[in-house]
Amino acid sequence: MTPSLSSCLTENIQLFHKLLPLDDSFDFITRQISLGNTNCYFISINGMCDLEILQFLFSNIKEEDFLSLNISDTQKIPDIIKDHFTYAQITFSDSVSQVLQSLLAGPSVLLIDGYCQAAIIDTRKYPSRSLEEPDTEKVIKGAGDGFIETLLTNCNLLRRRIRSKDLVFSLHTIGSVSSTDVAVCYLKNCCDHSLLHKLEATLDTLQVSCLTMGIHSLKELLIKKSYFHPLPVFFLTSRPDVAASYVAEGYLLVLVDNSPFAMVLPCNLFQFTQSPEDYYKSPVAGTYFRLLRFLCLLISLFLLPGILYFSYHPNLLPLKLHGLLPQSSSSLALFIHLLFVEFGLDLFKYTSSHSASGYSSSLGLIGGLLIGDMAVNLQWTNIHLLFYGAFTLLSGLAISTVELSDAIKIYRLCLLLLIGFLPDAGLWFGLFFLFFSMATTPVYGKKSYFWPLFPLSFKSLKTLFFRRPTFQVQPERKKAP
Repeated sequence: MTPSLSSCLTENIQLFHKLLPLDDSFDFITRQISLGNTNCYFISINGMCDLEILQFLFSNIKEEDFLSLNISDTQKIPDIIKDHFTYAQITFSDSVSQVLQSLLAGPSVLLIDGYCQAAIIDTRKYPSRSLEEPDTEKVIKGAGDGFIETLLTNCNLLRRRIRSKDLVFSLHTIGSVSSTDVAVCYLKNCCDHSLLHKLEATLDTLQVSCLTMGIHSLKELLIKKSYFHPLPVFFLTSRPDVAASYVAEGYLLVLVDNSPFAMVLPCNLFQFTQSPEDYYKSPVAGTYFRLLRFLCLLISLFLLPGILYFSYHPNLLPLKLHGLLPQSSSSLALFIHLLFVEFGLDLFKYTSSHSASGYSSSLGLIGGLLIGDMAVNLQWTNIHLLFYGAFTLLSGLAISTVELSDAIKIYRLCLLLLIGFLPDAGLWFGLFFLFFSMATTPVYGKKSYFWPLFPLSFKSLKTLFFRRPTFQVQPERKKAP
């Protein structure tokens, strides 16, 4: 049974001193104040409350009409406080757990002598960074804002773009220790309500202590994916314009406090091949770059494994194309050189992306010119392999989503290793592993991971490859009477 507050102020103060480190932790603010002839105890967390609101509240308490209050009827306390504290939203609760959860989330708490409920005053103001365009989803033309780590700000960015009475943000709390706020965003007139009910039921029954990595921890809790499935199963975006477009199409969004991402449900593979840049260009240019990305995806996956396979089986390649194969003493040496190029380029990519901005350009220059030239002179590799490796790396960078690019890299390494160790059957084993892994990738919801390819939908498949003009995709709708 949930404990309740007492009408005795002293008992409530002692209770909160037991439950919270009010004397040990420096960031708790406590004050003994008086509302007329009634003693009160104020608790808040420094750094999570708006100082201007607090100054207004405390200055209001010292005014003459407040000092002359004679609160004899405890039933009038809520009305009196709401009338005088008009600058903040106020709710009342007698549940100790609810008051504690609200206090740790940012609002201030006022304990009142002779009244068995605490006033929860919404004085929150979370520390946050400015709105900036996400580094991984940059566009040349388009909106320059992006989600940040504050849940309410992210909801406002979506509400600003979709001013609909049907837009809903359903709030859930996850984590027995962290009590992380999770919001489900949807348009109630066009979303999949069966998927919505399933998602909300799952969020309400999750047994977890903390979402240590925010939305990324929530992903692994919703779908328990094995090592056999490297493909991403949830589409994340940091762009409010992209998230708003998905909501308008009937998708669900999951927003997690402290995470600058929105999770889109349901998810399919081809969501990771799209880019907002397509819609900020003309339909012809958008279609061209969209088809180019699909080509880069195939190149990134099959170029290096194909070179290794045809080096073992040159008779399968036309004579005119034999000059494209890199020269090497043997197919085994080529296999080793390819692994060196693969891991070497990944190493430079990883170090440059995780280094300070002042070092990243220097690392790219050293890796691309100095070490590459040394590797050729030392005969660890040759210039043809470096070219093919760099072309593969650029093709992977052209893929709009990092998660899909990383999954393609894992599949490419598996193909290389299988072809290297099993020259005759390795390619077929690798292709079987690739398609079986993709086919068994788990999804959240009833929709196929390969829609619109399976089940086949020609109309949707055409819009997937060709960027259509806005007036064809979203015709003007008549307003409801």
